[in-house]
Amino acid sequence: MAGSVNKVILIGNLGRDPEVRRTNAGDPVCSFSIATTESWRDKASGERKDRTEWHNIVIFNENLAKIAEQYCKKGTKVYLEGQLQTREYTDRDGNQRKATEIVLQRFRGELTLLDSKGGGRSDSDESYGTDASSGGASFGRTAPVQRSAPDRRPAAAGGGRMNEIIDDDIPF
Repeated sequence: MAGSVNKVILIGNLGRDPEVRRTNAGDPVCSFSIATTESWRDKASGERKDRTEWHNIVIFNENLAKIAEQYCKKGTKVYLEGQLQTREYTDRDGNQRKATEIVLQRFRGELTLLDSKGGGRSDSDESYGTDASSGGASFGRTAPVQRSAPDRRPAAAGGGRMNEIIDDDIPF
């Protein structure tokens, strides 16, 4: 295989408020943790079981760090895309440690807030980041993305919204 892919997509809830620190160059580094929970029903007992995984997130993108700091807090549901990175460090006791983190790089990554400001799901979610598929067109957004709300009218009998689209003046 000529290339490889290192991409992580997570939807989860923040386990703690984002913490923003600065590098020696003054660039912000935002870190927080996200919990993802898997649920299933035990075949033997029929009882519902859950397993929660914790993921450490690090954001090196200045704009995404600013958004996380302003709009995210413990419990906020987010969608994010980043890369897995493992780093080695020495702890306070002098022991060598390894940490695996999901990293949103300076020009890569995406962060979407799935909660509205009131805590529930809304029609216009807030999305920020760089999206490779759009050529990075969303990079540097400082305001929430406004998405058009889906049509909430009840479906009419005999075809619903399709009847509104189809015109009776079609010549065939």
